[in-house]
Amino acid sequence: MSTAERPVAVVTGAARGIGAAVAAALARAGYDLVLGDVPSPGAVEGLGYPLATAHDLASVEKTCGGLGARTTALPCDVRSPSDVTRLVDAAGGGRLVAAVAVAGIIGAEGPAWEQTPDDLDRDLSVNLHGVANLARAAVPRLIRAPHGRGRFVAVVSSAGERGLPRLASYVAAKHAALGYVRALAADLGPSGVTANAVLPGSTATALLDRTADIYRLSGAGELARHQRLNRLLDPAEIASAVVWLCSDGASGITGAAVNVDGGFTG
Repeated sequence: MSTAERPVAVVTGAARGIGAAVAAALARAGYDLVLGDVPSPGAVEGLGYPLATAHDLASVEKTCGGLGARTTALPCDVRSPSDVTRLVDAAGGGRLVAAVAVAGIIGAEGPAWEQTPDDLDRDLSVNLHGVANLARAAVPRLIRAPHGRGRFVAVVSSAGERGLPRLASYVAAKHAALGYVRALAADLGPSGVTANAVLPGSTATALLDRTADIYRLSGAGELARHQRLNRLLDPAEIASAVVWLCSDGASGITGAAVNVDGGFTG
């Protein structure tokens, strides 16, 4: 397949964890890529852990290039509509067929009644508005993709369907993101563009390490006991579901919540 014929996917939150795994899996599947992530580990104030670095993003860009994908990586704060629009613009002409929203944070901890409006806004700004900003920028282009080919996928969380202690702002934002994707699917309707969510369970990422800290656990591995598989998931397992939802084989699926959670919600 020539470069001019290769489909293009945009991925946010691509510098590490699930986002990096999604980028690599799409590269293996024959996509060219535009990858975005925050410009610095302190880009979101008030977090109890560092975000990815520019070096992380450059490393993923190099990996995907080595897999045969023509790859562009840009700093992108998904809270900023202009940043997200610039990311989508980098996809160029008419080859954009997939937009994958992976960027996410855990912004606050503690009992629900103690979490402040600022706490809620912080989680919503990334976990909901980040998804909506990508849809706003990408969907008009996805609609112009060959009929039935456009794909929008959001990586949400099993917290989008469950209540979790000490994470009210995160849970609320993830429920909102899932609702947004379902409404997006309804609006897209006969355009042929699908919109779906992937809901990971406990996956070996920096975000899960933060969750373990919040629950005062000795390590993230303790969270595996809540999943029927009794192990943590690998980011590549989540990425496989994302790539499938971006494929022609998933053309009949829209508005779905695909649980890749080791049986946590089963």
